[in-house]
Amino acid sequence: MKKPGSPIIPLAWLLAVVVLDQATKAWVMDRFAMFELLPVIPGLFNLTYLTNTGAAFGMLAGAQTIWRQVFFVGVAALALGVMAFSYRQFRNQGKIFAHAIGLIAGGAVGNLIDRLRFGAVVDFLDFYVGSHHWPAFNVADSAICVGVGLFILGSLLYPPQESEK
Repeated sequence: MKKPGSPIIPLAWLLAVVVLDQATKAWVMDRFAMFELLPVIPGLFNLTYLTNTGAAFGMLAGAQTIWRQVFFVGVAALALGVMAFSYRQFRNQGKIFAHAIGLIAGGAVGNLIDRLRFGAVVDFLDFYVGSHHWPAFNVADSAICVGVGLFILGSLLYPPQESEK
């Protein structure tokens, strides 16, 4: 019988993402006024201090505060539960899944901390081309996207083995 995978990889990613996410957000909040903009690569990338009370792309930003908070905290708790379940299901299928799950969980926790502390998520990475801006995001959002990408890649590289009868 194959030995179950160790939870060290996803826990290390979770911790690293949360620390980096919260450190970068603290730096931005300390150095920038709300909506202040610092061009880093003109025509492509700015640092700016924004908050998002909604979900991705500002969805649900106009909902009543208490219900919005309950919803997002519930969604984050559910996502973390799904990540724990997913780890149990995928831990023996390849380390790529452990990395993916850790990144996604770390991103969920990083943004959950913001919602609990500030009632909104701090965003500061602003990419654009001309007048076309991608919605601002943060380290936690990036970790979630990279984690999902790794999970998809792992699913393509390591398809589930059919169980023997």
